[in-house]
Amino acid sequence: MTIFRKSIRILGKIILWFFIITIGLTIIYRFLPVPVTPLMAIRWVEQVFDKEKEVRFKKDWVSIDKISRHMPQAVVAAEDQKFLDHFGFDREAMEKAWEGNKKGKRIKGASTITQQTAKNVFLWPGRNLIRKGLEAYFTILIEVLWSKERIMEVYLNVIEMGEGIYGIEAAAQTYYKKPAAKLSRQEAAMIAAVLPNPRRWSPARPTPYIYGRQSWILRQMNNINPVGFGI
Repeated sequence: MTIFRKSIRILGKIILWFFIITIGLTIIYRFLPVPVTPLMAIRWVEQVFDKEKEVRFKKDWVSIDKISRHMPQAVVAAEDQKFLDHFGFDREAMEKAWEGNKKGKRIKGASTITQQTAKNVFLWPGRNLIRKGLEAYFTILIEVLWSKERIMEVYLNVIEMGEGIYGIEAAAQTYYKKPAAKLSRQEAAMIAAVLPNPRRWSPARPTPYIYGRQSWILRQMNNINPVGFGI
């Protein structure tokens, strides 16, 4: 057997195992809580090796029926208002971002909640083509294998909500001393307001800009139907 054929055979096995592992893991996460994500591991290592940072890891998985109905409304209003209608990608937002990039402008809002869930659960931070390609792959995978309700449930349980704080239950307990089920409309909007940069902004110390985002999100929430999330 030539070296070329051996290489093709090895490559074929790698690709086959890639699909077996990624599809299998996605199916498992359709039913079981996500224990840890690559970002959580990276942040923990950063804390360990940075003497100026406190080593902190707060995470407590809760089912979507134990999350205030205001929270899915708030994140959809803030991050992805077409969440219930698209198949993982917001083409209109992507086109605007593309046009903005060509003009040298940074356009926000092109990344959907499904895309954010995919990269948070399965991938590492980054913007190179390989990672973006994997993000698209996992986005399609979870749209096919998970329900919208499950995507929302996982998203709210794994996203970074502060330094060493992951998921809505940990955020609710840290910032408001209450379970996620008890979050008010205003509190949910405030947490959603800081999601673009949770390590810089905090619901406990909102800036005038964050108060402005909260007000905007509260107005947008009037158009979001909580029944669509199964709660």
